[in-house]
Amino acid sequence: MSQQTLTLRKVAGALGAELSGIDLSLPLSDALIAEIRSALVEHQVIFFRDQTLSPGQQVAFGRRFGPLNIHPYVAGMEGHPEVLEIIKEPSDKTNFGGGWHSDTSFLERPAIGSILYALELPEWGGDTLFASQAAAYDALSPGMQKTLEGLSAVHSAGREYSPAGHSAQKRASMKVVEAEGAVGEYIHPVVLSHPENGRKALYVNPAFTLRFDGWSKRESQPLLNFLFDHCRQEARTCRFNWAPGSVAFWDNRSVWHYALNDYPGQRRHMRRVTVDPA
Repeated sequence: MSQQTLTLRKVAGALGAELSGIDLSLPLSDALIAEIRSALVEHQVIFFRDQTLSPGQQVAFGRRFGPLNIHPYVAGMEGHPEVLEIIKEPSDKTNFGGGWHSDTSFLERPAIGSILYALELPEWGGDTLFASQAAAYDALSPGMQKTLEGLSAVHSAGREYSPAGHSAQKRASMKVVEAEGAVGEYIHPVVLSHPENGRKALYVNPAFTLRFDGWSKRESQPLLNFLFDHCRQEARTCRFNWAPGSVAFWDNRSVWHYALNDYPGQRRHMRRVTVDPA
């Protein structure tokens, strides 16, 4: 096991920390994994620089935090179905993840975290934004907090992964399975208490939240629109500028993210593994 020493530097007030002094390709001790997990829970998204990870090494690192998700609508790597190759070719107009969201809330048991590794980046652009949903909850009035704690919301992948959905638009190097007839609806609390530190966070997102449970879409939309706007306010965000070998690990239970699509005519190649609940 590696005897590495972790150094942490916060990157923004609301969330985010960069961890250094560690090589993720090596076998890591249980104590070091516990330090990384603690940093993730406290800072909600953590970053590493100058890593060299094979798909197998990224899978091995991800599995230290829980079982890995096999995406129901996006084909994984051959030989590594848990690994998504997230590629935007110069000819592609749309990107994957190009809007505020948290991953897999459309599943009955959503992912707890995602680990994204950068291989090839555009000359400029292609940053990722992150927004703290815990800070978003904290900024609400006590009355709104009380109202939302009594609500649940309906989530579905239909808008993204149905034949007419945004992610069903063809990309040269990504295979998205069109999920006609296969997209379900799942209900999750609007306010989640984090299972590891108890901190409350909002759990809705523009990509997959359809309506409040027991409400119509028309009744739900004004409050959802307010929350979507509230949840992405600049003071509750941080921004990560990628370089080859960078890694971001975010907590889907309390974080939104947004992959910027501001590098037309350039290639961007990332690999992602997603950690499911145990």
